[in-house]
Amino acid sequence: MVLPEQVEPADPALDKPTAHASALRLTLASPLYRGATLAVFLSALGFSAAAPQIATFLVNDLHASLTAAGLFYLTNLAAPVAGFLVGRRSDRTGRRLGLFRVCAAAGFVGWIGIAYSTELWMPYVISAVVGGFGGAATSQLFAAVHDELKAHPGPNNDGVVAVVRMALTGGWVVGPVAGSFLAAQTSLRTMLVATAVCTLAQIVPLGALRTAPAAPAGPGDAPGAGHRGPGLRAMLPLLAFTGLYVLVYAGEPVKYAYLPLYMNDQLHFPAGLSGAVIGIQPLVEIVLMPVAVVVARRTGMMELMVLGAGFGVAANVCFAVTGNAAGLFAGQILMGGVWGVFATLGIIVAQRLLPTAVATASAIFMSSTALASALGGAAGGTGAAAIGLPRVFLIPAALALLAVAGLAVMARSTDRHR
Repeated sequence: MVLPEQVEPADPALDKPTAHASALRLTLASPLYRGATLAVFLSALGFSAAAPQIATFLVNDLHASLTAAGLFYLTNLAAPVAGFLVGRRSDRTGRRLGLFRVCAAAGFVGWIGIAYSTELWMPYVISAVVGGFGGAATSQLFAAVHDELKAHPGPNNDGVVAVVRMALTGGWVVGPVAGSFLAAQTSLRTMLVATAVCTLAQIVPLGALRTAPAAPAGPGDAPGAGHRGPGLRAMLPLLAFTGLYVLVYAGEPVKYAYLPLYMNDQLHFPAGLSGAVIGIQPLVEIVLMPVAVVVARRTGMMELMVLGAGFGVAANVCFAVTGNAAGLFAGQILMGGVWGVFATLGIIVAQRLLPTAVATASAIFMSSTALASALGGAAGGTGAAAIGLPRVFLIPAALALLAVAGLAVMARSTDRHR
């Protein structure tokens, strides 16, 4: 017998004045916020465990060439399409958590299929067809959180989003280490099965919880039949912002591909020092995420993002020209500043740029990392062959500089329309 889903009751703690309630207290008081925080941690834990190992799996277990293994990441280009389709459906029906569960189940099926693949073509097809829908689960959670925050306005609402987003970052801190350990102790296939389990397990913290359909954003915006969603013109600010975010994020695949090679092959750093350089960024990021919310209230979110993109320029210049441990540590600390700002505020800005379709906005924004990975991988591979290490880091520095200019224009435009 199938039990009916429970509609989340009104939370008395959220109906009281929230001026003195911290973001953490608000998060813990709500079944939705608390469940979403645990869910995104599990999702990030699983995905980040597999991400550094998938190329090794393709080469060692399925006998792919290094070139073929690198091309696997191009399957991520299907993610924005899948995310857009899921987001449009979510905004049409207003029911976020049902689609979240469907996407999580699709992700589970996809990772299980990859883990038990016997032919090289199988992971590519599975990732392109199913993987994008699995990745859309997180965007549905952020849309559901947005709806609840809108229904219970308060001064610390942005802080709640920051807490949930910090859990996502926390998963990325733990996942790569856990994935490497599990693969070493068992096998790469077992590690991929564990990723599948984590992807499905993100459903558990929310249980049978069901939220009410999203409230309409304005006249004619009520979800349901006949709701056509935003047109291209309404989406242009969101698309512009997402494109600029892609330029900033494109430096990450370049860094993770070539910074370890640079430290090991040219600078001859010991393993402990290389690990410390790589590991300092997420620690700085987590510390700065709640600070970014506080600072943004004073400066404005878009203005703070201009500064964050500027940190990206400086970080990549440090990688390109310093040639010593101090310079690389400085670059990674600056990069922690980049993501302390963008990881916290990016989803909030994206949803505000398309307030009539927050699920679509969330899906488009969050799937942009796949585009950035493809752009960064192509730019880094071409640049490394043409100008070598460490000058290849000047390419993401130039991309981040373009983002600084674009975000500055958007910030001025936002100020004029206030």
